[in-house]
Amino acid sequence: MNWIDRKALVLGFSKSGISAAKYLKAKGADVYITEAREKKDSDIELEGIHVEFGGHSNEFIKDAYIAVTSPGIPPHSDIMSRLKDENIKVISEIELAFMETAKPFVAITGTNGKTTTTALTAHILSSEYKAEPCGNYGVPPCDLLNNDIDYFVCECSSFQLEYSSAFIPKIAMFTNLTPDHVDWHRGVENYFNAKAKMFRDGVPYAVLNAKDEKLVQLAKECEGTVFFFDGDIGENCSYIKDGAIFFKSRGNEEKIITLDDCPLIGNHNYQNVMCGVIAAKLAGISNENIRQSIMSFKVPEHRLEKFAQIGKTVFYNDSKATNPEASLVAINSFNNTDVTLIAGGRDKNTDLKEFCDCVKEHIKTVILIGEAADRFEENLKSDGFENIIREDTMQSAIDKSIELNPDVVLLSPACASFDMFSGYEERGKVFKEYVLSKTNEA
Repeated sequence: MNWIDRKALVLGFSKSGISAAKYLKAKGADVYITEAREKKDSDIELEGIHVEFGGHSNEFIKDAYIAVTSPGIPPHSDIMSRLKDENIKVISEIELAFMETAKPFVAITGTNGKTTTTALTAHILSSEYKAEPCGNYGVPPCDLLNNDIDYFVCECSSFQLEYSSAFIPKIAMFTNLTPDHVDWHRGVENYFNAKAKMFRDGVPYAVLNAKDEKLVQLAKECEGTVFFFDGDIGENCSYIKDGAIFFKSRGNEEKIITLDDCPLIGNHNYQNVMCGVIAAKLAGISNENIRQSIMSFKVPEHRLEKFAQIGKTVFYNDSKATNPEASLVAINSFNNTDVTLIAGGRDKNTDLKEFCDCVKEHIKTVILIGEAADRFEENLKSDGFENIIREDTMQSAIDKSIELNPDVVLLSPACASFDMFSGYEERGKVFKEYVLSKTNEA
């Protein structure tokens, strides 16, 4: 599009908003960024771009040709109502990037597993193409528009897809669906529809979870070719058989990699691998390059990340598990193994029944820390689990876990981190650094 002298409005002084603003400015647009919050000392200066903080003025909104919104501004907000009244079209930064390039997108959405699938898919595609992870993981796609790349591998949140009505990637993946961001979307069905929209609107290849009934139904609405993962369904799919991941297209079956060769563990991660395999096969990547790429893949930090071993004990950092539902995924990854779980933090007061049942089945010892320790201990004991240890700090919990000498020590807190840490990243960093200091002593 010719942007010269067009007025472009960007909603939100965020990473993606700044990326869109810089791109549009470079293309000759007259760019305005409007931000509801007050200005911070850390906010950067943007030369040649109009910026306002503390509200959305009529001066900035008036006569805008288009508005590019940062993720998180809900459709029912006041600013969106004002833009609608002014007949100003609102798009996401992802859609802007899509409009401005002829290069194909691989889009990954879903409630869980998006980040790992995005990182892995980009890693595999990079074995034969120039592929970059972007979107909700990595950099905003607008940052890549002037780069020489073959594929945008884009993690897409429901917030971003809400404002991406014309976004049609070449390959779209839907990892799974559980209720999330219900208040923002004003209902589970609206949340689902935000994600499902691009699958219904003519995406050439739809990659869907065979174990998710809602997504199996969505397949019937897809105009393009559907590939299922985690199930031997139809002519096009990827699935596990005889301890290996297979790919099938038009009924022709190919063995890709054994589970023993996968650096990721647990069925949820095998699903992520199957998504990456399907995208890679559709892009024409050789089976050997797919296999080698999977084997060399490094799991994104803080997501069931295997990072150290002391004696026989292997340590996993799953600090990103900030609620019980997320911890279930990690806990279910271990069977017939002596596992010590470190859990606790700031309580989200969610129901713990399924968490407690899962702990009883898969965990030998639980070490509890943080504000939630009392409620977690009470619920675990009520469910019949007694092997509980209380510690005051992350460091003392690690010391105790090493003393127990289990097969696995798993940090999967099932809680927020803000009682003891600035975020899950710092919690995971402290966990890893202290464990690694112990490996040096061993």
